[in-house]
Amino acid sequence: MNRLVASALHVGMGAVLVFGLSACNRDANADGGVGATAEQAASQSGPKYARVLSVTPVREQASAPQQVCHDEVVTQHKPVQDTHQIAGTAIGAVAGGLLGNQIGGGKGRTLATVAGAVGGGYAGHEIQANHQRNATTQTTQRRCETVQGNGGEKVVAYDVSYEYNGVTRTVRMDHDPGDKLQVQEGVVAVSDAH
Repeated sequence: MNRLVASALHVGMGAVLVFGLSACNRDANADGGVGATAEQAASQSGPKYARVLSVTPVREQASAPQQVCHDEVVTQHKPVQDTHQIAGTAIGAVAGGLLGNQIGGGKGRTLATVAGAVGGGYAGHEIQANHQRNATTQTTQRRCETVQGNGGEKVVAYDVSYEYNGVTRTVRMDHDPGDKLQVQEGVVAVSDAH
């Protein structure tokens, strides 16, 4: 009887082990097994790619016409108030007459005074005229002109439409990604979105 009880216990233990192992195998097969679980974890942590549907270049005018301004120094003649140089002639005549009066005596003095006045008047006239010709003012004026660009267009970005897990999205990128695009959680990977 002891032997019978021992045999029954062995058969019972064997049955429990067989059923337990078969249940474990079913759970492992449902998850893809121990090896499959490691592969799934690796595939979930590895790079994922979306399918690129279209790439549209974004163009910008290479350089539009622009207004270029600069400051320029402009020299102008001062307005002349004494156009006939009367003041210079009068002052020169008086100065020349005084100098001529210092020379000689009698009729010679009178002649020297008249000659000094005429010469001084002419000299005063020429000195004032020369001064007026050279009298200038300088002002700074702003000058602007429109400069045409070199024309044409250039590509500044790309609008990329992609599909991942049945969802279509669009992203603007600085390069053409080709036919696939790396994504993280369905959105373009930061490293690819430069």
